[in-house]
Amino acid sequence: MTALWTSAEAAVATGGRATGPDWRATGISIDSRTLAPGDLFVALAGPNHDAHDYVGEALAAGAAAALVHRAPAGIAADAPLLMVGDTLTGLTALAKAARRRSSARIAAVTGSVGKTGTKEMLNLALGAAGQTYATAGNLNNHWGVPLSLSRLPVAARFGVFELGMNHPGEIAPLSRMVRPDVAVITAIEAVHLAFFASTRQIAEAKAEIFQGVEAGGIAILPRDNPHYEQLRDAAHAAGIGRVQSFGNHIEANARLLHCGVDQSGTTVFALIEEREVSYRIGVPGRHWASNSLAVLLAAEALGVDAKIAANALANMAAPKGRGERRSLPWGTGSILVIDESYNASPASMRAAIANLGAAHVEAKGRRIAVLGDMLELGDAAATLHAGLAESLRHWRIDKVFTVGPLMRHLHDALPAACRAGHADSSDLAAQPVAAMARAGDAIMVKGSAGSRMSRVVQTLDALAAPMKPVANGN
Repeated sequence: MTALWTSAEAAVATGGRATGPDWRATGISIDSRTLAPGDLFVALAGPNHDAHDYVGEALAAGAAAALVHRAPAGIAADAPLLMVGDTLTGLTALAKAARRRSSARIAAVTGSVGKTGTKEMLNLALGAAGQTYATAGNLNNHWGVPLSLSRLPVAARFGVFELGMNHPGEIAPLSRMVRPDVAVITAIEAVHLAFFASTRQIAEAKAEIFQGVEAGGIAILPRDNPHYEQLRDAAHAAGIGRVQSFGNHIEANARLLHCGVDQSGTTVFALIEEREVSYRIGVPGRHWASNSLAVLLAAEALGVDAKIAANALANMAAPKGRGERRSLPWGTGSILVIDESYNASPASMRAAIANLGAAHVEAKGRRIAVLGDMLELGDAAATLHAGLAESLRHWRIDKVFTVGPLMRHLHDALPAACRAGHADSSDLAAQPVAAMARAGDAIMVKGSAGSRMSRVVQTLDALAAPMKPVANGN
């Protein structure tokens, strides 16, 4: 494999001191458990764990070298190390050097909801035109972004980076590090309200992405969002002369005319400026259709024809825990599990409920929502949880099982006939949900990451596993 970093390059980039033999790293890792042979292991030190304690394990697992700010115990004197003053600072320096040496055209994505899915669609769309590198998973914070950027291959033609935050002032330094040519904001919604007084303040924090946009760059914004004008003005104030928008609004540069949602995907009919375009996304959901318009605008801004970008979206698959669907054998038939367990906000809850409402069920099947607490909503939490009852009614969800103290407000707001049960935690909910499931049901599981709703999905998987067909090996 082509070297991502040599010992000499990494030493210059970080201002560090290399010891031991010269090395060539083909990747970057911060976790000795998932490290691949040839990776540079970065020993980050946090409040609870210090990865310097695992340098020996990393080297034994095949790490090319370790980036450290102190000599780890029990390491050979000639071990391949890169000594720096602070490993997070060193990783950030490596990331900035990766950006300086790259000729890739870069897109950065942020927003209250839809960041990761939009990033993955951009990865597909740009990948149809050339080598593309994108953030793995949701590495979008103060250590995830430099880790992702430091992995940017020299030969990449395009790069896509996700930027996240839950406090003011977090996105600006990340954007200045990534220096995007295109900045996409997917939406401004009521998330992280424990740390913000209003959605207007959330919009201000998301608008920090404009601070790193390269000269001549472009901002792509949600035209239907109440904070569109605020975002547009912030982009102009940051020196961005070109702003485009997407949505249903008649003035949107990319305008959604119609979308059809079925069990396996979404068909989109839209106008890009005044050009008609129709395409298929391999994931069901109207929110995927809307965000795909931002993807097409970004692709064109980076030099990729919109039709080429659109055609690539047929290969889109839902990221883990973000709408992933699978059929599980159950009793005399099967159940459909829609795994939305990665995270939740009021907006993403409503989108997931709409998807469940559109899901096909057999004649006697039911649409069942298993909903865990939405966290970081501050004083508005009780009202926002109870308010989901209207979406559940609108989409004719048959049964709702609520999980967690905040979801008790929704449980109490539901008609008695709709209540399937309530549990204080996902561990206590898993078995009752499995017990109520019957062949033909569609079951959607969603909640904030801290609610650990993935445990409900894991229980359903485990109970279905004995009934799964076994390959005969021929």
